Amino acid sequence: MKLHLIFASLVLLASPALAADAPKTSFKFEFGPGPAAPGYTVVKPDTLYSKDAGFGFEPGGNITSVDRGGKDPLQAGFVTSGNLFKFSVAVPEGNYKVTVTLGDAKEESMTTVKAESRRLMLERIHTDPGKFETRSFYVSVRNPVLPDGTKLILDVQEIDANGQLLTPTWDDKLTLQFSDAKPAVGAVTIEPAEKPLTVFLISDSTVTDQRAEPYGTWGQMLPRWFKPPVVIANFAESGETLKAFRAEHRWTKVLGEIKPGDFVFMQFGTNDLNKSGPNAIWGPDYPLRDWSNSYVEGEDYKNQIKQYISEAKAKGAIPVVVSPMTKIDRATGAINVNGLRNYPKDAIDAAKEAGAASIDLNAMSIDVWTALGPLAPRGTVDGLHSNTYGGYLLSRCIVEGIKQNKFDLVKYLVDDAGTFDPKMPAPLPDDFKIPLEPGARGGGPRRGGGSAIPGRGTAGLTTGRGARGLPATTDSTGTAAPAASGGNNQGN
Repeated sequence: MKLHLIFASLVLLASPALAADAPKTSFKFEFGPGPAAPGYTVVKPDTLYSKDAGFGFEPGGNITSVDRGGKDPLQAGFVTSGNLFKFSVAVPEGNYKVTVTLGDAKEESMTTVKAESRRLMLERIHTDPGKFETRSFYVSVRNPVLPDGTKLILDVQEIDANGQLLTPTWDDKLTLQFSDAKPAVGAVTIEPAEKPLTVFLISDSTVTDQRAEPYGTWGQMLPRWFKPPVVIANFAESGETLKAFRAEHRWTKVLGEIKPGDFVFMQFGTNDLNKSGPNAIWGPDYPLRDWSNSYVEGEDYKNQIKQYISEAKAKGAIPVVVSPMTKIDRATGAINVNGLRNYPKDAIDAAKEAGAASIDLNAMSIDVWTALGPLAPRGTVDGLHSNTYGGYLLSRCIVEGIKQNKFDLVKYLVDDAGTFDPKMPAPLPDDFKIPLEPGARGGGPRRGGGSAIPGRGTAGLTTGRGARGLPATTDSTGTAAPAASGGNNQGN
């Protein structure tokens, strides 16, 4: 009996220590002048991220703090910048609910929010003077390690020769990115997501969270259209094929996280069609560097997709096959009809034969680029990879495909999702106002072209600095120099 009592006492004594060692998962940050609201931590604009503190701004944001006074600490001030700025918080792997308070007590504001590797969460949230918006969204945070300690095989775009991670996708923190005409961020709270409904994306560079302008994919834009409890977990990566995604343990990582009722959207074919030559994102010693080792076509390609479908179903997930978007001629916008050969059709056929849902993005992308005509090149970087504008339009196609399939996801669409007709794509390039990010090629300052505030008339921000005093923004249709849409040896 005494031994039992001693053991119980030791457990009770150890419990607080164990709790103290557990990674923190809930945070409340206030960016006003202080004093802090109950339970909140005040963050000054010169607080840079450090591992010791576990939170802070990333370097280079040129952030300033604005003090408006008032009784409500969360509305008494905010941080802003004329540049894009980032705020990071150390968190363990998982899904998180992020809530932001946006607005200015004296002037209007306009804030776009992205997360991790440029995932669009909130598009151009406008507040009138003295008005505030509180918005929430779910973010997927992960690391490249399986529960048994096995590590994913990362490529040269994800990790360098010294083992240094090169992307926020796999690091040990949650990063938020703020930008637009006049961002005004008063507070941020982070907490574990409650019963998330996860949409896993597995694919290649046409879907991945691209690291920098001018690239932008439908996978990066998709979170913008959903509210909690939906979280988009984008596992797509450049250079991937059906075979490589397995060999690098990426599929094992996804299977380990799937819960019954989750979705798996799979889009392959763009790289699977390469028969020979090097995949440039892999080092010389990696077997799948040579395309011949991951090439599949016809029935083999279909069977590979069916295997993914079967394994997703076995986990209780809803698999959705997405046919790869079409290629176009970057110079003229003309559809490259034979660019993907039979892969788009085979993808849809594989879904039918396996009893899975599908979204024919290939057909919808043909409609989009055909409708845009000579403007179509303004949505792509090289005839295949989309920029932010093109990715935005393709994400709207995916949402329409979700509606057509009558998935339960429809009830979690944001209120302003509206409808989208691929044959009449909107917005047009000159009406797309999400700002370009540093390092973008092309584009340029917006001069006119309609209201800079979505849903408002031309009496709002129209030209120059605008009648309401906010600076003009740039569009996101800046692209690289025209190039013919040829092979994929760089790894898509």
